[in-house]
Amino acid sequence: MWVIVISQQPPGGRCSLYAGYADVLERHLKVSAKLIFSTTRDAHGEGFPSLWVNGAAVQPEDGVILMPADVLAGLKAHGVQEDALPGLVEALEAPLDRMLEMEG
Repeated sequence: MWVIVISQQPPGGRCSLYAGYADVLERHLKVSAKLIFSTTRDAHGEGFPSLWVNGAAVQPEDGVILMPADVLAGLKAHGVQEDALPGLVEALEAPLDRMLEMEG
């Protein structure tokens, strides 16, 4: 399994959040994660900000921002089993909390 984050340079709000999610996935699931910079704005598509799992962009339920539950749904859609997920939700909440603190 591989994860790609498409980000603007320098990374901002959602780009930094999605890069944080990728770091968590790399550590917890031992996946290959890569950050790619782009000048194309296309949220959750071919541009930034977006997070891809095995070649498919993960889509946010609210259409705006990926939440930990969206990332988990994307992982499950690509065959990650439930037994690989303990502790992952909590770990994915850490980058979200950091972003909210910075924005707040």
